[in-house]
Amino acid sequence: MSGQGKRYSNGDVTILWQPEKCIHSKRCFHGLPAVFDPASRPWIRITEAVSAEIVRQVNECPSGALSLVNERHSAGAPKPDIPCIELQPEGPLLVHGPVTLRLANGDEQTCDGPRTALCRCGASANKPFCDGSHRRVGFKG
Repeated sequence: MSGQGKRYSNGDVTILWQPEKCIHSKRCFHGLPAVFDPASRPWIRITEAVSAEIVRQVNECPSGALSLVNERHSAGAPKPDIPCIELQPEGPLLVHGPVTLRLANGDEQTCDGPRTALCRCGASANKPFCDGSHRRVGFKG
């Protein structure tokens, strides 16, 4: 999964969007609607805000579906030395830091973003990743 997805650049900041990791928390477009507008095509309009605002908002993405490609801007995002797992109430497991997932079929998948959201409810159509289905099914946990 590392590095796959769509890139959006304003010449200073490059956003990497990996839709398969998105949990649809809506933080991006509630936090910076001028840039992140799911009703527009393309949905990321990176020239609609200054780089500092974009960096701040991308660093708020809980799943890591949005990340920064530029190393000098990525330095602001916390990167733990060892992976840490955070349990989200009524939501996914957020894994902070780089991890390798060993899938049931024996394949391995590297997740090197600042965060990865793993399904906990069992309803995701994108297992082992969360796709936000926990809200639709009313998951409690």
